[in-house]
Amino acid sequence: MLSIIIFRHGKSDWDANYDSDHDRPLSKRGYKAAKKMGRYLNKINQMPEQVISSSALRAKNTAELAMKYGNWSSNFSIEVKIYGGSSDTLLDIIHHLDNKIESICLVGHEPTCSSFISLCTFHSQRFTTASMAKIDYKTTSWNKIEFGMGTLDWIKSPKEIF
Repeated sequence: MLSIIIFRHGKSDWDANYDSDHDRPLSKRGYKAAKKMGRYLNKINQMPEQVISSSALRAKNTAELAMKYGNWSSNFSIEVKIYGGSSDTLLDIIHHLDNKIESICLVGHEPTCSSFISLCTFHSQRFTTASMAKIDYKTTSWNKIEFGMGTLDWIKSPKEIF
């Protein structure tokens, strides 16, 4: 079985000084939520083997904070195609993963995160900042994953975590 955790970046700081949307940082609330979600995955023992983040500063920082404060030993990479990408972009990234990896975390943006979850699981729900959703697949090959094949295991927002 293969698993994907979709992780929306933490709340960003719209009042910060930044040159472009790509460089917008996390807010204090975003930092806190990223740490909380990282610890949550550790607590339920579902840390991913591979974390693939958007190149946007807020997404990259969300991933790094979750990994650090959740004590994940995951491999980490940046994928520039996630920023501004679509659900099809995420599916293409997934299709090129090594089958030795069984679990990943994709750190990205709205509306792509909620769209991807909906297309994969036929489950539609509001996906707030720093929320996570775990999707399971009954296959051992990433390139066999298609929309509609996933089962939503859980979906959590930082407000639901104590």
